[in-house]
Amino acid sequence: MSRIRTLPPEALKRLKWPLRLTRWGMAAERITRRFWPVWTILLGLIAALAFGVQDVLPAGALAAGGGVVLLALAVALARGARGFRWPTRAEALARIDARLPGRPIAALEDELALGAADAGTWAVWRAHVARMAERAAAAPAVLPDLRLARHDPFALRYVALTAFVIALLFGTLGRVAEVKGVLGAGQRQAGAPVATWEAWAEPPAYTGRPGLYLNKLDDPAFELPEGSRIVVRLYGPAAALGLEESLSGAAPAAAGQGEGAAAPAGGQAAAELRAIEIVVRQSGRLAIRGEGGRGWRVEVLPDRAPEVRVEGLATRRPDGAMAQEFSARDDYGVVSGQARIEIDLDAVPRRYGLAVAPEPRDPLVFDLPLPITGSRAEFTETLVEDASRHPWANLPVRMVFEVADGKGQTGASEPVRLDLPGRRFFDPVAAAVIELRRDLLWNRANGRRVSQILHAITHRPEGLLRNERAYLMLRVAMRRLDGALAQGPLSAGMRDEIAEAFWQIAELIEDGGLADALERMRQAQERLSEAIRNGASPEEIQKLMDDLRQATDDYIRQLAENMQRRGADEPNRQAENGQTLTGDQLQQMMDEIQRLMEEGRMAEAQELLDQLSRMMENLRVTEGQGGQDQQGPGQRALENLRQTLRDQQGLSDEAFRELQRQFGQQGQGQGQQNPQGGQGQAGNDPLPGQRPDGGEGGGRAERRPGAQGDPSREGPGGGEAGSLADRQQSLRETLRRQQGGLPGDPSAEAEAARRALDEAGRAMDGAEQALRRGDMAEAIERQAEAIENLREGMRSLGEALARNQSDQLGGQGETATQSGREVPRDPLGRSAGEFGRLGTNENLLQGEDVYRRARDLLDEIRRRSGERDRPQEELDYLRRLLDRF
Repeated sequence: MSRIRTLPPEALKRLKWPLRLTRWGMAAERITRRFWPVWTILLGLIAALAFGVQDVLPAGALAAGGGVVLLALAVALARGARGFRWPTRAEALARIDARLPGRPIAALEDELALGAADAGTWAVWRAHVARMAERAAAAPAVLPDLRLARHDPFALRYVALTAFVIALLFGTLGRVAEVKGVLGAGQRQAGAPVATWEAWAEPPAYTGRPGLYLNKLDDPAFELPEGSRIVVRLYGPAAALGLEESLSGAAPAAAGQGEGAAAPAGGQAAAELRAIEIVVRQSGRLAIRGEGGRGWRVEVLPDRAPEVRVEGLATRRPDGAMAQEFSARDDYGVVSGQARIEIDLDAVPRRYGLAVAPEPRDPLVFDLPLPITGSRAEFTETLVEDASRHPWANLPVRMVFEVADGKGQTGASEPVRLDLPGRRFFDPVAAAVIELRRDLLWNRANGRRVSQILHAITHRPEGLLRNERAYLMLRVAMRRLDGALAQGPLSAGMRDEIAEAFWQIAELIEDGGLADALERMRQAQERLSEAIRNGASPEEIQKLMDDLRQATDDYIRQLAENMQRRGADEPNRQAENGQTLTGDQLQQMMDEIQRLMEEGRMAEAQELLDQLSRMMENLRVTEGQGGQDQQGPGQRALENLRQTLRDQQGLSDEAFRELQRQFGQQGQGQGQQNPQGGQGQAGNDPLPGQRPDGGEGGGRAERRPGAQGDPSREGPGGGEAGSLADRQQSLRETLRRQQGGLPGDPSAEAEAARRALDEAGRAMDGAEQALRRGDMAEAIERQAEAIENLREGMRSLGEALARNQSDQLGGQGETATQSGREVPRDPLGRSAGEFGRLGTNENLLQGEDVYRRARDLLDEIRRRSGERDRPQEELDYLRRLLDRF
């Protein structure tokens, strides 16, 4: 049967451009694979010539190397041309067809071999051809494969390309044309010599100016910074080329003789090389005489010395650091700077510890800050340094700023006279300790005077030193100073150690460390009052006001915690006249104090601060409305336990005093042993707040009249010890009765409270037995256990009562049950009050940190008011809340 060809001539017309692009890609692919060594050799050769390899190699070596390179280039071209073949149309079609599913292009060229006479077969065949033609028409061009990793395993093409790019950036491509002249000179060595020259101008690196290649410079005049280097290389006989210059200030005769001249072996004058270096000092002329020579007029740019100026007055930051603004400028940039500070003895008040001559001390030097980014030619910066620990702090000094440029020139500002800023201490005792420290560092001859003042300060510390740790540290430092003075003149090392101890003591006194919040608040108020009297800066006022706010918040928080421990329903901060003092009113008073101080109205600020102090000291936490009569059984049980705890604490205090008395009698004549068995301090120094007899001035329980000095107290089980044991037994019986009257609501918290009270009872029994034996130490230990268990039981009982109250209010769901009906909650989750929809029975500010809870609630209101999908009624309510609070 005959074969019938069915491929129409126009079937492949739509493959015209994909076919053409594919053939070009195949050609690029074959060229790349065949000729990559050619351009690798060319790029490497150009890079070598651009970096001046012709200046390093002799003419002969350069010619031989050039021959090798040309031979390699010819071999690479020959191999590439021999293996290269232009891609045919059939190859391009085959590549495109290979990327298509079903190879539609090959299918279009097929012929129908059988069944041509059958109409059905012919119809199926035509449908197949049409589908293949449609698929072939959508064929894209095939991208070439230009990867050469298999052909260039050592990546030589990348090495050559990298060298070429570096030559473009840092080399001189124009030097490639010099090879012909260099080779020509080598070939003509036997004939007439050829002279050439090169010249560069290199400004100093600190100027940031680029170098100049004078061979390519067309202008007859140019400018160079002072100190630039000009390097001239002369190739050829000395008689052929010479150099004339008036830039360095050297004699003209010496200018034409380069120190770097060198002649090759054999005395061939044509290969002579002279390198001449000139340092530009003045404006003048530079000329190369001889065939092909040139001349230039060089204008020297003078390098002026840098300038620096102090801007404004130095300020003291809240932490005591000095901040001094300054500005500096230079032609090309400042590279370094210093601030030198020296004591101004003429302005120092020479009295007290400063009356003696100061010991020699090096100037105080600070490095000036320079811009990290940007130009340093002209800038303004601020020197911030802390000189608070230096002996010259807060004393008159002279300050001079100095800057230097890259050439080494310096510039200085006008001397500034000022009191060296340092930290200021507003607590009188802390300020006195710092002054003693300054006197000791001023001159070690002040050691005796400093010791005498320390003895006076620590003689009666009651009311003066409120920090026990600071008092002990001060006594230790005083004894170390006395011991060092007793051995002779005070050494520099001991002086510095004692000065460091004084600084730590002053910081401890000034910054606090007091456990009692009321004392911290009083201390903050006193420091602020001292700042008002001394005219503190706005930054110091801000810091002291922040400290006062923090101390006041801590004090109010402690009042709230005490209120919660007493079981009050809700705290009411009341002033001395019975009016309620809210947090907003307190904040307004502090803001007003700060505003008056910033405006300079110190008398009014002091009066308002005194009023605030009186109000804060008279704050008290009251019980909820209705008083004790309306308390439930749980609150009454909690109050009875508090009274038991107070009685147990008072009994423990009396037992401790009895233990002190016993040790005091045993230690007479034995160096006054302390209760821990250690040797007492020399002189039996009383601690702040402690009586000289060892008792504490602030005990919670009073001694019974006639107890002290009663001989019947001595011995086990008798006298005072027996009385303490009886009182301990009475307390144990009271606790047993209170345990029987606890609320019977079953809960985990109530069970924990009962267990803790049982432990407290057993500890009381142990304390009673120890008291009857006369073992005061064991009794105090057991009493401490009883106190701790009582506190734990009260805490658990309070949690149980709070849980019961929460259950009665309906839990934390979206609705609350009141009098048998469900009442929806407001947007803050509060249930309505019993007497209307406008109130609530819930205490929103529960917990230890009521102020953080208040802030959280305000943030929640703001968040919900920003949600546009909430009902309009709710959004209006939230806005009213924000407007009010």
